[in-house]
Amino acid sequence: MGALSSRLPWLRGGRAPEQPGARGQEEEVAAMAVVGDVEAGREHGGSTPSPGGLKRKADSGGPQEQEPCRKHTKDSSGSLYQALFLRGEGSDVQIRALGAVWNLHRVYLCQSGYFASMFSGAWRESTMDAIELQIPDENIDREALHQALGSLYQDSVLIRPSRVVPILATASMLQLDELIQQCGKIMEETVNVQTVCSYYYSAGSYGLPHIRNMCFQWLLDNLMTRHSEELMREISLDIMEELVGSSELLVMEVEIDVYTMLKMWMYLQLQPTWRGPHRALLAQANLWFARSKRELDGTPFLETPQGRAFVPVFRHLRLAYIVCDLPSARIIDQDALIPASWLTPVYKQQWLALLQAEQTRDLGPTDVHVPNILGNTMRCGHQVHREEPCSWRWAGFNFGWDLVVCYADRRVTFRRSALNNSHGLGASLLWQRKIAFRLCLVSLDRTGRTVLRMDSQYQVLFLGKDEELEVANLGNQDVMFPIYVACNFLYLPRESYQE
Repeated sequence: MGALSSRLPWLRGGRAPEQPGARGQEEEVAAMAVVGDVEAGREHGGSTPSPGGLKRKADSGGPQEQEPCRKHTKDSSGSLYQALFLRGEGSDVQIRALGAVWNLHRVYLCQSGYFASMFSGAWRESTMDAIELQIPDENIDREALHQALGSLYQDSVLIRPSRVVPILATASMLQLDELIQQCGKIMEETVNVQTVCSYYYSAGSYGLPHIRNMCFQWLLDNLMTRHSEELMREISLDIMEELVGSSELLVMEVEIDVYTMLKMWMYLQLQPTWRGPHRALLAQANLWFARSKRELDGTPFLETPQGRAFVPVFRHLRLAYIVCDLPSARIIDQDALIPASWLTPVYKQQWLALLQAEQTRDLGPTDVHVPNILGNTMRCGHQVHREEPCSWRWAGFNFGWDLVVCYADRRVTFRRSALNNSHGLGASLLWQRKIAFRLCLVSLDRTGRTVLRMDSQYQVLFLGKDEELEVANLGNQDVMFPIYVACNFLYLPRESYQE
């Protein structure tokens, strides 16, 4: 898909034929010319030029002198590829690797930085007729090596997405920059639930940071919006740790849902052979961990030998926004996955925060220092299924805020309601309150790629009771439903109530 072409000057400085009918004849002449040049060089003891145009004199041990590099052609019709690469006509070097043999030509191989370096200077391989390649990368297989070597003889290469990682690994070893670029382009176009993890790992290994960043953003957007057991099986501990620690994780609906997702992910990591419908996964995970709890006499699972590996991931849970909701706190207590030593300081912290909101009438944050709040914000989300008015609240005490979020006429508004005091204590009746917030609207296509993204960045919101404020307007944007509304909130600065 989207083959990348690389055309080089016509052999011996001539022009490519202008008449389509003459192309085949001229390619055959070109092929014979290359074969003849190679054979003539071997008969007269001459050396093959390196890509830098350096030639060592055959009759003396003197210094190297400059010689223009011989021009060669890449093939678009297939005749040169068939004759020179597949049949090996006029070959002057044999490449052996992975149980296969290729009879090739130094003048073509020198397009590769790997071979150009090998054939230049005083390397032992520069004078050898047969070279055994050492393949240090397990991602490289015979088919990928064949296609990468063949790309040196072809005008274009077609790569299937299912083969892009082995070919990228091979191209990286052989230093084939054009082939690496083509692999990157294919990866950009085909990131989806089946490919994202393999692309993420390989992009990090083979120097494609923009592909790695693209895959990570895809995971942030889709991990909790797309229910896929296969995806959760493929996500390693280090990637999950980074995802759960990110404030940009698209959470649906509140922080307890991140915990629930991690519980299912941990179960699949421990029981990778489990297969069943998605609706049965959580129940199965709960049964498995409940049985483990009984067998371990109530020892928190993260303190067991099996569970310790997952500690760095669960450490990134924002427990402060779980324990402030009674049903969520009960789930945490009943599961007994998380040690009490983690929870006790969180309960203390939240109790002090509640007292501050209730008794000191602290209005909330006044400034936003983004680096200081990224790991402390409450992550919330909601899915707007269709173009019709809707409104919702996020559960939890929220320190005196009864915030109603509304979507109507392509606008998102916040409204602070103090009419019903059942959601909090007296702090809900304060006339003025402040919060720091960030709102992000995301629309994804069927493959999980971003169609629309609007980000308000962090700002301070100042609302009185029953006051309403528009925080996003889609206007004439091309929207694909569902729309995911992701929010980060900071109600009280942590440093204001910590000891």
